[in-house]
Amino acid sequence: MTTHDKLMEIYQLLYDKFGPQNWWPIMPYDGRDTRDENQQAKIEIITGAILTQNTSWTNVEKAIKNLKETNNLSTEKLYQLETPQLALLIKSAGYYNIKANRLKNFINWLYENYDGDLSNLESLDTDSFRTELLSIKGIGRETADSILLYAYNRPIFVIDAYTARITVRHELVEPGADYEQLRDFFESNLPQDVKLYNEFHALLVRLGNEFCKPKPKCPDCPLEQLPHKLDIEYF
Repeated sequence: MTTHDKLMEIYQLLYDKFGPQNWWPIMPYDGRDTRDENQQAKIEIITGAILTQNTSWTNVEKAIKNLKETNNLSTEKLYQLETPQLALLIKSAGYYNIKANRLKNFINWLYENYDGDLSNLESLDTDSFRTELLSIKGIGRETADSILLYAYNRPIFVIDAYTARITVRHELVEPGADYEQLRDFFESNLPQDVKLYNEFHALLVRLGNEFCKPKPKCPDCPLEQLPHKLDIEYF
């Protein structure tokens, strides 16, 4: 069985168990009356990607809801907000002072370089786009890749602790593989398919949350039948 086949077997087992996860669906910008809705979806995804660092998605949802209810979830309003005000609005996301600074860093970068318009980023090639995102203080690789995949439909596989743990335990990669090695592993062995990357990543997160924890719960795990080792400490 090829590595591609092994990955697709894992994907199918996860999909059969959990079904579609429907993470951050976004409409393609067609240049007509969907533009505002498209921009709103993008800023929500980007905000979520930044706020979800070191916290649960439930807490991020509360922060995003608060930004919406106070009419502050737009590039313009986020740009106008003072950082302490923003911090209070996203308090539920945890580490709110740090995350407010990171979100403001992104917004300030957007205004300083792209007139505050998220659609102006569409013309960037993926490598350049990623490099620019990583130059923003507080934007790491996982956050940058989440923005690229979920907000801009770029074929980049997002790596996180769950993905690393699962792939190492199932002996797909060597222990100690770094972020870029893991990303290359998935992208080299799967077709460049945004929908597949989106769904696969979400399913791996679901598996990591429910079964493949630091202390694994193997009974009823959808991957239990596949070869795996649990005596490896990795994330």
